[in-house]
Amino acid sequence: MVGYNGQWPGKGAEGMAEVVSPPFPYRCIECNQEASELYRDYNHGVLKLTICKSCQKLVDKYIEYDPVIILINAILCKAQVYRHILFNTKINIHGKLCMFCLLCEAYLRWWQLQDSNQNTAPDDLIRYAKEWDFYRMFAIASLEQSAFFIGIFTFLWVGRLMTAKKKLNFVLLLKALLLSSYGKLLLIPAVIWEHDYTPLCLGLIKVFVLTSNFQAVRVTLNINHILSLLAVLSGLLLESGMVYFFQRMEWDVGSDCAFYRDQDF
Repeated sequence: MVGYNGQWPGKGAEGMAEVVSPPFPYRCIECNQEASELYRDYNHGVLKLTICKSCQKLVDKYIEYDPVIILINAILCKAQVYRHILFNTKINIHGKLCMFCLLCEAYLRWWQLQDSNQNTAPDDLIRYAKEWDFYRMFAIASLEQSAFFIGIFTFLWVGRLMTAKKKLNFVLLLKALLLSSYGKLLLIPAVIWEHDYTPLCLGLIKVFVLTSNFQAVRVTLNINHILSLLAVLSGLLLESGMVYFFQRMEWDVGSDCAFYRDQDF
């Protein structure tokens, strides 16, 4: 499955190998060193994966892997597959994925709100109110996620100023954080197939998303585990502050880990 990123290299002069000219620098998935190519295309369709000059391992073994195997490794939060996705592929679904994740989270909060409210108003008014509540939940979920990202960016920016390190690529980091939040898609199945362990499932989903965010920060910026953990905790702290603010304003906001607490199973 060479060519997982969607492009095959063209053929070179007869009897000679042609080096693939990447549109952006590749990275070795093992040691994070930059690489000029992932493979070479020889005549007659003979392909050879590139060996990293630093660690003497394949630059990216995942270009031969099936997407299902790559997804499984991503669920396991392996750093190698994160480097493969972020640096060696052309995936531009982070915007759509972010929107869909926010819709899932808004629906979960809206569902909890409607389940707890007992309305006696006319049907037309109820439908209008429910629609407005969904938009409100979507806006709140968007603000909380923005606060989470701002907390991470602020911590890393301050850390860079204190250590005088090189400039951080916040655009790539934002893309990595959006892609690593794909675990929020599991919120909808957790609501559809409700059972006694649903609160536990929602809590595990939250932990999984945070773990994925932690790995995304570490891989994207190539920093140690402690800084990555502190960055994620900073984002979580600012997000919790935003939730507390909404609660003080007496807005009906849901919590990722507090659903079904008033349900009678």
